[in-house]
Amino acid sequence: MEYVRDPAAIEKTSYEIIESHVDRGRFDEREWAVVRRVIHTVADFEYADIMNFSKDAVEAGLCAMRRGCRIVTDTRMAKAGINRKALEAVGCSVKCYIDDPDVAAESGKLKITRAMASIMAAARDGRDGIFAIGNAPTALFKLLEMAEEGRIKPDLVIGVPVGFVGAAESKQALEASGLPFILTRGRKGGSTVAVAVINALLYMSNSENGKICSKV
Repeated sequence: MEYVRDPAAIEKTSYEIIESHVDRGRFDEREWAVVRRVIHTVADFEYADIMNFSKDAVEAGLCAMRRGCRIVTDTRMAKAGINRKALEAVGCSVKCYIDDPDVAAESGKLKITRAMASIMAAARDGRDGIFAIGNAPTALFKLLEMAEEGRIKPDLVIGVPVGFVGAAESKQALEASGLPFILTRGRKGGSTVAVAVINALLYMSNSENGKICSKV
């Protein structure tokens, strides 16, 4: 059986297949780079229909990365999937608070999910940063609640939690929040999608190194 072995050739061919199957008309060049990487990661063309961006969301994320922002994830899986070389090249850090002992204690005391408590812990470390929520709708709801209260001010929210309970609703709330966002409408998403979005932004930030941020 003949098959392609070269990684660069595999990616190139994959992108050619994606380009031939998807109408990219509603996305600008930067948005399409994000959507294309997501489709490439999960092999699902439906993401071209369900991904949505607030105005200047990509620019907001890139500007935060150029400042060396922290990236907060809701799962260890997402933290592990972020490209370390690209992360270090832009001077960003990645944080996941889900395993902190204080988070476990607080979730038990307040009778909330650990994902919610992890967002509270993230807020204690700082108000800004990119928040990538790929697993827990409760984390996204808590983030929106704290943002509305002025206790946290995300530079960008990647809202792609997956599931049947609360996932679609949390993303609808994000869409209406006024925060900069990249999201997937409906039930689909997951940590792999969150990672794909972050990595797409990191690669873009590295390739555009030296560009001045516009106001967002």
